[in-house]
Amino acid sequence: MLSRRSLIRSLAFSVAAPPMARAAAGNFVPAVIYDIGGKYDKSFNEAASVGAEKFRADTGVAYREFEITSPVQREQVLRALARRGVSVIVAIGFNQAESVSIVAPEFPDRKFTVVDAVAEGANVQSVVMREEEGSYLVGILGAMASRTAKIGFIGGIGIPLIRRFSAGYAAGGRSVNALTEIIDNIVGDTPTAWDDPTRGAELARSQFGRGVDIVFAAAGATGLGVYQAAQDMGKLAIGVDSNQDGIHPGTMLTSMVKRVDRVVYDAFASALDGSWEPGLRSLGLKEGGVGWTLDQYNRALITPEMESRVREATADIIAGRIKVPSV
Repeated sequence: MLSRRSLIRSLAFSVAAPPMARAAAGNFVPAVIYDIGGKYDKSFNEAASVGAEKFRADTGVAYREFEITSPVQREQVLRALARRGVSVIVAIGFNQAESVSIVAPEFPDRKFTVVDAVAEGANVQSVVMREEEGSYLVGILGAMASRTAKIGFIGGIGIPLIRRFSAGYAAGGRSVNALTEIIDNIVGDTPTAWDDPTRGAELARSQFGRGVDIVFAAAGATGLGVYQAAQDMGKLAIGVDSNQDGIHPGTMLTSMVKRVDRVVYDAFASALDGSWEPGLRSLGLKEGGVGWTLDQYNRALITPEMESRVREATADIIAGRIKVPSV
């Protein structure tokens, strides 16, 4: 559960820091390491970049960043940044957990935050999201928008994190219609599964050929191929991590967002003001860690009935009246 101070920072995310916060920065240097897929993946990494940029704009504090292109770089970059005096390092993605667990003990005076995984260390903060909760909501929307009662899911790799997306999505869809069929595919079993739009498009077309008329992709940049296939075939798609509604307006029903931007901002801000704490943080609907999108790009696709159903489900999940499965 979020501490009171963390909650206040999350609620104040859009409020600029006071002048004395800028003056207090001193030699404070934060850094963010993006995982494979690149800073501009229009998904998970890009959300992290938005949070880092927001922090820089609010405080005037510059940050360092690095885009991982090879698995061997993870440990090397973490160690190099720590040696160069970086105060707090935010490592984006579950793939970085092992490297953080190895490097963090070597630099006990540095702070390490890993997003989407749990790493070991007295100076490590692990932030995980309850993806199943946000996925439940977009599953409701998918089932209500579907004309065939067949909805699809395409995940990057079949790891527990992705299975949480799938489980929540299926549960949400079946809460609308118990007979809803979910067709589920996994892209691959190597890191390239997160950056293969061609394969994503192939899987999407295959699902559409089997009667699916809306597909949810949780596969990083691979999802861009899924969305393109949906547009080409006149179907619907659901984005992930960042707000992807504007990629193909009229095709994107909604996006299941993970507020990685807030996580990065909060890690930087708490390290700066001295309130950063190691340990595990779990963020779901209650904490504002996940959600769904409604904007000018998808407003015409979301009926009042759909919106009402999702808002009711959101309240029920937060209150504990709905228990969303994670497997």
